[in-house]
Amino acid sequence: MGDLSKRGQKAKNVFMNSSISSKTGKSPEQTTQGSSLYPRAQKTKKSRRKNKKQMNMEYEVGWASVSPLHQKEFIKLASEIPAEELLLSVIIPAMNEESTIANVVIESLGIHPSCEVIVIVNGSTDQTAERAEAAGAKVLHYHEPLGHDVGRRRGAEEAKGRVLLFVDGDMVIPSRQLQPFVHAVLSGVDIALNDYKGPVHRTPVHPVIEAKYALNIMLGRPDLQGASLTAVPNAISRLAYETIGPSVLEVPPLAQTIGVSKGLEVQAVHPIPVGHLNPSRRKSDTDPLTEIILSDHLVAIRWLTDERGPRAGYTDLYRDRQLLRMK
Repeated sequence: MGDLSKRGQKAKNVFMNSSISSKTGKSPEQTTQGSSLYPRAQKTKKSRRKNKKQMNMEYEVGWASVSPLHQKEFIKLASEIPAEELLLSVIIPAMNEESTIANVVIESLGIHPSCEVIVIVNGSTDQTAERAEAAGAKVLHYHEPLGHDVGRRRGAEEAKGRVLLFVDGDMVIPSRQLQPFVHAVLSGVDIALNDYKGPVHRTPVHPVIEAKYALNIMLGRPDLQGASLTAVPNAISRLAYETIGPSVLEVPPLAQTIGVSKGLEVQAVHPIPVGHLNPSRRKSDTDPLTEIILSDHLVAIRWLTDERGPRAGYTDLYRDRQLLRMK
């Protein structure tokens, strides 16, 4: 019980620091250095150099702005949740992410005090589990790799929050950039997507981006463009979790397809430039995940055609194929 109390206090402190940063214009990474809520008093030449480097990094990433009004609305909506109910569960699959996981956990805890962070450590050979737990996360530890996106399901099954937010262990995203996804769900959205469209102006366009656009068009949601549950961060409501089912979360395009087909409110709510946040994949000529993500989209399309017919609900216009079959 004492550990839970300390964890809650730690989350509250981080959240307060995040609120201070929205007023001062400084990043949470800057304001959470040290135990004081007034980090300016602790600055040294070394820390100033470090903070300047962090600001430059944020500028290079190109975060979208989050208005103070939206932050106030988020706090208001969150305050309406009963005190005995957990507001948020942040689910983070991770494998060999010891260099980033602690900061990912800290930023997640900074979203709101009523928050649990669940890290699904699988197949790791480094200190990911230890560092996640030290930062305040609940750790589910599997010695063998679970496979791509399986951690999402396992974390969701364990989650107690009204809102389920999914992030990756290798992307440190400031808490104020994660708040819009939670805000959207509290406002009535069931599936809050990262409004990331991908580099569509490159030639050729990456096949994963093409697959995302094609699936959304087939779903009758061309307005979503390339937004997809495949790209973190994203958040879902309890209703979405119960409608879709935990096992389907292992196949994000299928989860999105079922969600749209079942009439859930699906929206692209806030852009996070994940392409800039994952340099290891960006530098690689071939993305090892491309094949599995494309296969996931094929699974989603198969489900859609099984449900709506071979043309996924689209008409065949004036073609009368039956006449040819009769001959």
